[in-house]
Amino acid sequence: MTLPPDSHVHSEWSWDAPLGSMERSCARAYDLGLPAIAFTEHLDHTVWTLVGDGLESDEHLAAVATPDGRVIPPAFDVSGYLEAVERCRERFPSMRILSGLEIGEPHWHAAAAADVLGRGRFDRVLGSLHCLPDGNEFAEPPGLYRHREAAEVIRQYLAEVATLVTESDAFSVLAHIDYPVRYWPAHARPFDPYAFEDDFRHALRLLAGSGRALEVNTRIPLHPEIVRWWREEDGSAITFGSDAHEPAAVAGGFAEAAAMVEAHGFRPGRHPYDVWTRPA
Repeated sequence: MTLPPDSHVHSEWSWDAPLGSMERSCARAYDLGLPAIAFTEHLDHTVWTLVGDGLESDEHLAAVATPDGRVIPPAFDVSGYLEAVERCRERFPSMRILSGLEIGEPHWHAAAAADVLGRGRFDRVLGSLHCLPDGNEFAEPPGLYRHREAAEVIRQYLAEVATLVTESDAFSVLAHIDYPVRYWPAHARPFDPYAFEDDFRHALRLLAGSGRALEVNTRIPLHPEIVRWWREEDGSAITFGSDAHEPAAVAGGFAEAAAMVEAHGFRPGRHPYDVWTRPA
C-alpha cells in the first residue's frame, strides 16, 4: 500500500519543535515514498499555564515559560517559513511539499489568525484545540485532569470543538479531535469512546455540515468508531497527520491508520496527494 500524504508535520518553524527540521523531514518523507508532506506549523495565541499541569518536565516548554509558569507562544515568522518551503521544493522536486498552518483556537483569535493568513499562501490549514478555560486562565488537558474528572474534561473539550467549528471558517481540516486522550490520566478508568458517543457525534455532525475534513492523527491511534461515526454523520473527507515534531516521526502509524480508514469506506483521491473521500 502506498502511504497517504502526511498532512500534519512540524519543523523548526514551530515554536514547540526544537528537534524539528523541514529539510530532514522532507528527506524522511521521500525515503518513505510519501506523495506529499504538509508543514502545518503552529500558529498559537492562547497563553496557558504550565505550572501544575504535569508538563513541567518538558525542558523546552519550561525554557519558554515565564517565571510564573505561563507559556506565551512567540510570533510566527511567515517570510522565513515560506522561504524554507521554497528551498525544500527546489531540493525535492518529485514530491509535493505543501505550506500550512495549525491554528490553535482560531475562534478565539480570529483577527490575529486572519492577519497571518493574509501574509502568504498556505495550502493546508488545520484548526485545533489545545487549551480550555480554567478559571481566569487557560490550561491543557494534563493540568485540567489534576482537578477535574476525566469525563468532564472530554465533554468540555468536545463541546468547545463544536463551538470552534461553528465560529471559525479559517481552517479546512479539524486536527486531533481526540487530543485529550493523549494525556488520559492513569488513575481514571480506561478511555471508552462509547461513553462520549453523543458528544463526538455532535462535533462531527457540525464539521461534516461545514464541508470540511476530519484528520486521523496518528500520534496515538484514533479509535475506529470515531471514523465510523464520521461517516455516519455524512463526513466525506479525511486527511492523515503524524503530528511529527521531529523527522523520525513523519508518517508514524500510517499503514495501520490507512487500512482502518479504508475499511470504513474512504479511498484515496484522484491524485496521490489528495485528501481521502468516500464514494457518494
